[in-house]
Amino acid sequence: MAERRKPGRPREGVDLRDQILDSAELHFAEQGFSGASTRDMAADAGVNQALIRYYFGSKESLFQEVFRRRGGALSGRRHVLLDQLLANDQHPTVPEIVRAYLTPQWDMKYSGPNGAAFVRLQARLHAEPEEYALQLRREVYDGSVKRYIQALEKALPAIPREVISIRMAFLVGTYLFMLNDLGRLGDMTDGQHYDIGKEPMLDHLVSFLTAGLKAPAP
Repeated sequence: MAERRKPGRPREGVDLRDQILDSAELHFAEQGFSGASTRDMAADAGVNQALIRYYFGSKESLFQEVFRRRGGALSGRRHVLLDQLLANDQHPTVPEIVRAYLTPQWDMKYSGPNGAAFVRLQARLHAEPEEYALQLRREVYDGSVKRYIQALEKALPAIPREVISIRMAFLVGTYLFMLNDLGRLGDMTDGQHYDIGKEPMLDHLVSFLTAGLKAPAP
């Protein structure tokens, strides 16, 4: 007689972790950490709520794993794109560096509902002042961000590193704002443009952010 599975445990050989993470990602993006319900996440994932405790322990640990999973993929792709730039040209231009940094975010937003949800979730976390949010962002993104600052430092020898670092913070704030469709394009253009599309938006941002990075230091 087969041994009965204990409550709150998956069937042998079955890993439902990604299924739960996908559902949690959507709920955290829509309701935020406080508003999201693990019961609703479990229901949408088609699993017992006890499985969330089995795999992740707590709601906070689940949130952190959601962020690490896709944020780590973003950061990793940034490393890859920068490596490719440096392999092709020891002195990439500022627009090339900016585009390489932004491209993974843009591709993720247009990759499907969960990619778009993570973009919203990321914006929520960047707006959080709590120390845990700052630590999580540092853990996931600092490695790649510092490499891009180093690349920009070489491309902009007349701009001090501390100024480039400050401007990198401006860059992050700008692209997160626009990536989440918060830029009021319709209002600013008298209703002529509400969505200018993935590639045109990226082209505009690369041009705008490059000009800011290259401006003379104050």
